[in-house]
Amino acid sequence: MRILDNIRVYLRFLEVSVKSQMQYRASFVMLSLGHLAGTGIEFIGIWVLFERFGSLKDWALPEVAFMYGIVNIAFAITDAATRGFDAFGVMVKSGDFDRLLTRPRSTALQLAGQELTLRGVGRLLQGLIVLVWAATALDLDWTVLKVLLVVFAVLGGAALFSGLLVLQATLAFWTTESLEIMNTVTYGGVETTQYPVTIYRPWFRDIFIFVVPLATVSYFPSLAILGRDDPLGTSLLFQYLSPAFGFVFLAATLRVWQFGVGHYRSTGS
Repeated sequence: MRILDNIRVYLRFLEVSVKSQMQYRASFVMLSLGHLAGTGIEFIGIWVLFERFGSLKDWALPEVAFMYGIVNIAFAITDAATRGFDAFGVMVKSGDFDRLLTRPRSTALQLAGQELTLRGVGRLLQGLIVLVWAATALDLDWTVLKVLLVVFAVLGGAALFSGLLVLQATLAFWTTESLEIMNTVTYGGVETTQYPVTIYRPWFRDIFIFVVPLATVSYFPSLAILGRDDPLGTSLLFQYLSPAFGFVFLAATLRVWQFGVGHYRSTGS
């Protein structure tokens, strides 16, 4: 019951945020179109790469585009729904976090529901367009399981990226502001996992499998959907279940968050 109550409160937070932003609809449309154009340029860069070299190892453009679509849809969801964690360092410095501690709700829930950034719909649409184009170009043999796996991968990816932002925010308890080095894992992770992990050196590849398991929400499920054999030797069952690591990662980072909250010392502002 408590979980359902938290979901209800979270949805109420989002409703208020959407209503406030839709007071300026022209601004919303322009920001969304700008985001769509900006992320579209990123994919053009990938297209130019394949036009020049033809393939990336034995991966064709539509196959990489399929991974690109999954990763960017997942990150768009995270970017829109977790702005409170992304800007948490400012709250600590100003002392505004103290207000959250006086309320009878989880601090993580309050931060997650602080703002739903609607301009993220531009990145989401761009990722969806690329994903649909890639699936059409590949002429995939769709089954119910494969459709569910795409949804599972997107949700697992959103959970994993959210976990990274929670971890970044937690560092602010000790550094007074979020470390910019975390952007190399969050935003840099988006860029890295748009490509198959097998193109990277073993030590670098292992980071995105075992330390920050971004490959589990992009590369492995894509293999199952595309019907490709994995050079790393993973089974089809593992590929279908791998997005679950995104939720495990989020749960672990929320435990770290609770540890950070327990050691928080007010700035006295």
